[in-house]
Amino acid sequence: MSIPERLDRVENIHPGALRNPPVKPRDAATLILLDRSAGRPRVLLGKRSSKHVFMPDAYVFPGGRRDRLDHVLPFASDLHPDVLSRLMAEKSRSASQRGARALALAAVRELEEETGLVLGERIAGRLHAQLGTLRYVARAITPPGSVRRFDTRFFSTFADEAGMTLEGIADTHELHDLGWHDLQELDGLNVPWITRSVLCDLAKLLSDDPALPFGSTVPFYYSRRGQFFRSRL
Repeated sequence: MSIPERLDRVENIHPGALRNPPVKPRDAATLILLDRSAGRPRVLLGKRSSKHVFMPDAYVFPGGRRDRLDHVLPFASDLHPDVLSRLMAEKSRSASQRGARALALAAVRELEEETGLVLGERIAGRLHAQLGTLRYVARAITPPGSVRRFDTRFFSTFADEAGMTLEGIADTHELHDLGWHDLQELDGLNVPWITRSVLCDLAKLLSDDPALPFGSTVPFYYSRRGQFFRSRL
């Protein structure tokens, strides 16, 4: 791990956060879906409901917490060995092969639940996820004091590489105003700071290598003694 870089900005803390009892982060996963059919890559973002306690009215990637049953979901292709090994090398409760794979399966499941898009194929009505094109591009732990805390792994894939059909996008009760956005043109959208930071890191990776290598270093955002840091996994 590299020397941590101190970051000066933390947001999305609930007004009463500092009075809340400590909350243990829950494992979560999100999927940064990229469309490169128009030239420069675009990312799929949706707006969270104003009724949500965590990040209301914010534009985010599809994703959510890992469920217990994600460990047993079927999959048509497994994670790339470089992705699997990097996830398993972390010091976390998910640092097993089943735990690492469950995070990726959670991201694919949430993508379908929140957008209607399928990364994989349905066999007898059941989704068999395609995990083989997923890159592991970031990890972030919500700072202490928030009303919700997550230990989130950010995965990414190109829609065309994954053989996805994009016509099925539909607003859901979780996300609405779904749309494709240029990674570097998000002005006017209420995008959380951590989401912008991850996208900046991703844009740099794509600039260095448009193929987005599976073994790229992973930025890790976390807090310590009231300060927020970014290091590399």
